[in-house]
Amino acid sequence: MRIALIQLGYDDREPVPERVTRAADLVRAQAGHDLVVLPELWAPGGFSYREWDKRAEPIDGPIASAMSSAARDAGVMLHAGSIIERTLDGERGPEGKDLWNTSLVFASDGSLAATYRKIHRFGFGQGEPLLMEAGDALSLVDVPDPLSGAGPARAALSTCYDLRFPELYRAQLDAGATLFVIPAAWPSARVRHWTLLAHARAIENQCVVVACNTAGTHAGVEMGGHSQVVLPTGDVAAMAGTDEQVLSVEVDMGVVTDYRASFPVLQDRRLPLG
Repeated sequence: MRIALIQLGYDDREPVPERVTRAADLVRAQAGHDLVVLPELWAPGGFSYREWDKRAEPIDGPIASAMSSAARDAGVMLHAGSIIERTLDGERGPEGKDLWNTSLVFASDGSLAATYRKIHRFGFGQGEPLLMEAGDALSLVDVPDPLSGAGPARAALSTCYDLRFPELYRAQLDAGATLFVIPAAWPSARVRHWTLLAHARAIENQCVVVACNTAGTHAGVEMGGHSQVVLPTGDVAAMAGTDEQVLSVEVDMGVVTDYRASFPVLQDRRLPLG
């Protein structure tokens, strides 16, 4: 499987429409890949809390339209990172809020293949928990893998802070995941956690991890970069630096089946007890 991670860099001076156009052009430049991934909240701003309300849009809004067209033009499956979602019908969640951090995945024909509302909200009562609802459902999608000849990979979707909660990835594993796709807006102050936790999720679940972070500085927060592709063995197939960068890597997804057979640790799970 040919995978491209677009570690988009931006700051507060770049108008959102210009950023959307630039991101779409970067997606189109990845023609020939099977999967292209953008970071979390790259358009509205990962830490730009004060802007979220006015930058919210539905899953068929302007950002989605631009990403759909880019995926179709490039002929790739596109994980377009996430948007601040507000539905047109005025939906509100159990806490009475009407915003979600929602990932969008487009098929190579531009159709919407999957969505995922971020389950774990970062901010310790502020930021995301204060402003948006939590998602409450797993989301998995098949990613074409024509090089393997073994059919599509089963990709599980999560976002940034989700990475700290291993029980989510166990649930995704039990749902058939062989690939974890994780867009993020992870700050440089804790980038060691970002790299370490991605390795842990790959090793403990014997899955491939595709983790796409943000570069640049916005809302006063320096982003950590270090987007990465980690194999089930814990080996790093590719890792970016801290600046804007596109990682292009070819992964033999057969490594999941092979490693699970040669080192069958998952067969020894004993929980839950009782």
